[in-house]
Formats: sequence, structure tokens, C-alpha cells
Amino acid sequence: MSELPKISFIMPTLNAEALLDNCLASIRRQTYPRDRYEIILADAHSKDRTREIATRYGAVVLDDDGNNMEEGKRLALTRATGDYIVFVDADNEISHPDYIELAVRALAANPQALGVEGYYPPSPKMSSFCAYVTHLLHISDPVSWLMSVNPKLVARDGEVERWTLSGESFAYPLGANGFVFRKADLDAVHQRQELFQDTHVPYHLMRAGKREWLRLRGRGVHHYYIQTLGAFLKKRRRAMAHYFNVRAQSSTSWAAKPAVPAWLAALYCVTLVGPVFHTVRGIIRDRDWRWLWHTPASVASLLGILWGYQTQRARAGHKKLIADLQVDQTLKP
Repeated sequence: MSELPKISFIMPTLNAEALLDNCLASIRRQTYPRDRYEIILADAHSKDRTREIATRYGAVVLDDDGNNMEEGKRLALTRATGDYIVFVDADNEISHPDYIELAVRALAANPQALGVEGYYPPSPKMSSFCAYVTHLLHISDPVSWLMSVNPKLVARDGEVERWTLSGESFAYPLGANGFVFRKADLDAVHQRQELFQDTHVPYHLMRAGKREWLRLRGRGVHHYYIQTLGAFLKKRRRAMAHYFNVRAQSSTSWAAKPAVPAWLAALYCVTLVGPVFHTVRGIIRDRDWRWLWHTPASVASLLGILWGYQTQRARAGHKKLIADLQVDQTLKP
């Protein structure tokens, strides 16, 4: 490419002061030229210093009057002028300064790929639980991890890896935390933008025939999802209340033809046999004792689903439900 294309970083925020500076600083460290990217925040009327921090980094801040973070992303997308879109959350930190530049070049060289998925490497700013649920599990929830099919490595060319899903399943959640899309591909699947959700985009692209995506070896985002098991339970409650809200509006889901049906995933968590097996297997395979978190996290995951379902049913129609359920996120001191 003679000139690097323009990039739009899309980020929904709500009272993200504790994490936002860390995230935006990692964007500023990118080798990508500053005049070739924009940062657009859809802020749901934060009460802390979120907007002040964003302005300091030159971000455009929009007023997000929606009911959840997905509406914020949709709002930001309407203002995006980039040829490529990068979805980031305030709890992300881009792990390598060359990540965005390599991702754009890789997509230009691989037109068959729907986007670039980040790895979730660990960080000294993470607790052992956070490193387990993001780095080891990759999908930040044991139930979703169990229901997902295993992606298959197609080929590797230097730092660029090509991945796909075998068979007819689409049950692998793509689309958030440092994911890079072509803007043209996003536009192609947004016939119903009012129901936009980032994991829906790759689902529709895969159904349209783009079955491959890319990864950059070892690169992606440090995902500070949550630092403690108790906060994880609350986070899953919020995520599931949001999920059931979305399901009430749309039947689309990344969990199409899952590897394990939902009822069996629930049984897996209740019996504890499966979680203990995967704990032992993970420790032996990876020689990483952080797999000890897997059994209690599996129980918390199921409890979070039930709690989220009960919360959504009890407070259906409450416009600010997801905002009210926000969980404080921090970096490890």
C-alpha cells in the first residue's frame, strides 16, 4: 500500500475513568500515523473523568442516549470515516505497537478474510483470575467457551495466521476487543442497523461465504475483563441480561449450531466433573496453575446466566438496565 488507509477506533464508554487512559495510551503508541486514524467514543453520559481523558487524546466524544453498549457502537459507526474499523473497549490495551499496521496490511493481502481477531496475552496489570479468563480461556466465560467450536489453523505466513471453522457451525464469538474489520464489509451486513451487535457481523459474513479470519501471532489486546471471581459473577449477570434483551429483539446469535447445547453446558457446570477434568488437563498441558480458577468460574458462569435471566425478566422494559448493572473494572495495582 502506497498510503495507509484511514482507521476508525470505535469505543462505547460509561464511567471508564479507571481504564480509559491505559487503553487510549496503547492506541497512541501504535506505529500507525496519527493523521491516519480517528478515535470515536460513544459515551453514555459518564459522571467521572471519562470525557476529559478522551478529549486529552484527541477523541471525538458523542452523546450516547441508547440503552446498551451495542447502541453506542452503532452510533459511533454512523460517524466513522475510516476505511477500516477497530472495535475496542475501555478495558482493552493493545499489546504491541505494530498491531494495527500489521492487521491492515494483512487484510489487504487476504481479501478472503473477514477481519483480524486479536489474541489476549496476559499482562502484569492482571490478577491471576483475569489472566485465566482472558488469556487461557480466550473466551471470557466457561459456558461460552464450552459451546464454541474449536477454530482451525489454515496456514501461517510469517506473523499472519489464517483461521476458519470446520463444518457448518458458526459457533465462535468474533467481533470485539481489538477486532479489525473493513468498513465496506460492515456496511454490507447492516441492513438492520438498529439491531447491530458486533458478534453478529462475522456471523453474517461467514454465512455470506467469508469463512476465514486472521490473527497476528502473539498480538492483540490485554483484556482487563474483571479481576476477581465475585466481580466476574456480576459481570456475567450484566452480560446475560443484555443477551436476553437482544434475543427478545432478534433471533441472530453467534451460537449457531454450538459444539455443546446450552442444557448440557449447564449440566457441565452443575456436576463439576467436567470443570475438574478441564482444570487438570489445562494444568498438565499448559503447566499453568491459573487453570485452578476454571472450576469455580464454571459455577459462577452458570449462576450469572440464571441471575441475568431473572434480572432481565424482573426488570424488562427498564431502559437503563445494562448501565445500572455496570461492574467496576480496574487494573491490578
